[in-house]
Amino acid sequence: MRWAVCVQYEGRGYAGWQRQPDRPSVQAALESALSAVAGKAVQVHCAGRTDSGVHAFAQIASFDTDARRSPRAWVLGTNSNLPDAVSLSWAQAVPEAFDARFSAQARRYRYLIWNDAARAGLLAGRATWVTWPLDVDAMHEAAQVLRGEQDFSAFRAAECQSRTPMRCVFEVKVWRQGAFVVTDIRANAFLQHMVRNIVGSLVEVGRGRRPAAWLSAVLRGGDRRQAGPTAAPDGLYFVGPEYASTWGLPALPEPWLP
Repeated sequence: MRWAVCVQYEGRGYAGWQRQPDRPSVQAALESALSAVAGKAVQVHCAGRTDSGVHAFAQIASFDTDARRSPRAWVLGTNSNLPDAVSLSWAQAVPEAFDARFSAQARRYRYLIWNDAARAGLLAGRATWVTWPLDVDAMHEAAQVLRGEQDFSAFRAAECQSRTPMRCVFEVKVWRQGAFVVTDIRANAFLQHMVRNIVGSLVEVGRGRRPAAWLSAVLRGGDRRQAGPTAAPDGLYFVGPEYASTWGLPALPEPWLP
């Protein structure tokens, strides 16, 4: 039987999602916990791998097993074997054709900036601190050039292994909520460090160091060296993937952080 599970995690203690030979990963923690419930080895596949220090509201993973367990048993049993920073929200049996990665139609990320002169101790590792006042309207205006199917080489990590730099951004928004500056971006898929590189460039615009039109020139130029610095992983959250309603999975939750 094939199962889909929804995973939340706070990523500071992990070297990203993907299993590592010598460092802790979310995938290894999840597989160990699921295997304890199944009574045999379980291997999972996720909707989108996240980098070291990145968090997730609703990562979706799928796995096959012949162990007979109820959805409640998978959730409660797995959670009892997971570290505090990782948890399952739900588990659901799915058709054999379902694949957490390849069945996803869109993915969404949210980036949080704490924009204040003083750092916030409660947000350590959970939001990126920017002391300079940010012009959120300019950041939002600049970000609109990212919409549509385009070559995102300018915002791609040098070590990115994707076969193509083409991605389609469906929606991108930047807004302020109190001292938080929030960037929310939804696309068919993302390149390695793509969101962090975009946010790093938007901060340059927000600080007034670059005009809003500069981002369009960077995008067209396709040169990573011309874009802004890579933003820290602290403020990045994988909101989750979106699937066709025919799979019958729960709707993507709206983030409870700003």
